[in-house]
Amino acid sequence: MPGRRLPAESRQRDGMARSRVILPGFAAALAGAVSAMLLTAWLSWNISLQAEQTQLQSVAQRIVDRTDLSVTEAKRALKALSALSVPPCSPANIHVMQQLVMNTHSVDQFGYAENRVLKCTSWGQVDVPISQGKGDFTTPDGFEVTMSTTPLVTGGDPVMALRYGPYNALISAGRFVDLAVDDRVHLALAASDGTIVAESATPGREVVPRILAGGRTPGRGRYLGAVVRQGNWIAVALERKPGMLPYLRDAWRWLLAVGAFVGLVVFVLTVRLFLKSTSLLAELRTAVKRKEFVVHYQPIVDLDTGRCSGAEALVRWRRADGSMVRPDRFIPLAEESGLIVPITDQVIETVVREMKAALAADSALHVAINLCAEDIRTARVLPVLSKRLGENGVSARQIWLEATEREFVDLGAACATLSRAREMGHTTAIDDFGTGYSSLQYLHGLPVDVLKIDKSFVGSIGKDAVSSPIIGHIIDMAQSLGLTLVAEGVETQEQADYLAARGVEFAQGWLYSRALPADEFLRFYRRAPGASVAGGRARGGRAQQGHVASEN
Repeated sequence: MPGRRLPAESRQRDGMARSRVILPGFAAALAGAVSAMLLTAWLSWNISLQAEQTQLQSVAQRIVDRTDLSVTEAKRALKALSALSVPPCSPANIHVMQQLVMNTHSVDQFGYAENRVLKCTSWGQVDVPISQGKGDFTTPDGFEVTMSTTPLVTGGDPVMALRYGPYNALISAGRFVDLAVDDRVHLALAASDGTIVAESATPGREVVPRILAGGRTPGRGRYLGAVVRQGNWIAVALERKPGMLPYLRDAWRWLLAVGAFVGLVVFVLTVRLFLKSTSLLAELRTAVKRKEFVVHYQPIVDLDTGRCSGAEALVRWRRADGSMVRPDRFIPLAEESGLIVPITDQVIETVVREMKAALAADSALHVAINLCAEDIRTARVLPVLSKRLGENGVSARQIWLEATEREFVDLGAACATLSRAREMGHTTAIDDFGTGYSSLQYLHGLPVDVLKIDKSFVGSIGKDAVSSPIIGHIIDMAQSLGLTLVAEGVETQEQADYLAARGVEFAQGWLYSRALPADEFLRFYRRAPGASVAGGRARGGRAQQGHVASEN
């Protein structure tokens, strides 16, 4: 109609108007911010170099201190083995070596040799005689040291070996340089004669030999770094000088803030009124408000009876249009943004609502809910869970609480939260074991009842893979600690048979079923062979029966 703008024309002109405001504003803000940062960066350059030099010096010192401590621990353990009165390579002798591996953080393996022929290790008897060569040098206190050797029983990356009498210890030298530093920082450890023992897989390898030979000094040319010489060891920490800008902080950070302030203000004031966020984070916030998250349940099978004894509850995001968002897309974002906390609460609400009738009808059914890192650190979820369970008449002993290895960064807080959960009646579990930074040696100190073997280890069963012998060691050690075992990712009957033969209680994976909506899972559960009934038979380990876990 004359005098009226058509809707399409209106939208087009509005879009052009927004572009006329946004684009110049963005360009001006960007130019102002970049110019200000460049202007202030060179003023703070010398300060940043000094600060980074101090930090690299501290890192290098930590390397030699860690090395000295690890070698001292290994020496103490070898002396203890040499003083044993039990017959070498007897079950009692091998058991002692296994216990020392668990209690000695620095040692991966102990072994016993006669006439330099390896007879047994902490893994067990050696079927084929393995000869051992002479070490690189012998310390004043009688320890023979081999700087780099390949583990002949388990294979893998080269390690450092210590020998005292007939016993030897293998130490992963990579641990000495495995520090939490920026990826651009190169770390190296060498013996006092300049032989490189270990170094990180980062740029800078070509410079280390020249530094050790005395032909190059860190802090000059393209690199900034530090060298610490202490006892038998030399530690090097260095990085390229162009990597300095990300480290600008502390006393001079305000310079960058002032430099970027004008551009930032212009950008925000110009753009914020016209940008409509379409980011996944914005969608995720909306999804939390709308409660778009659902739970699917993957059955867990009792390997002894073949019955379906529970399920792992997996959180799913179903948009309003019915489309599904993959967990690997939104879970990391939820954890980073803190939205994982309300998502966890929605999972608790959904699981209790959907499963409370089944839980009331079958006391052998357990539901395990995954705790996020924030919940592990603060125990926030425990009163929330207690209130929800009380309102619905669900016993705490029917709710298992599960955490992955990566959530044990603050070990003290994790132990406190899990201990409190157990006091409330919950069973606790560690999920995806073997994929994080933890090891079997500290499991005995954690208040956990269940260990879930990661699918990467289960997948190695029957294959000639480096990780093949590891799963047997995990099973043996977990059983020695009285932990109930759940194997994840079981896809073949061969894997299930192996796990059952080794005494693993439960398994889950595509061999049995995919993840199912609540109603389908309950039908699967009720029609499965030997479906559990109230007061179901107890199994070995700290935790006694099946469970449902929540993956967040």
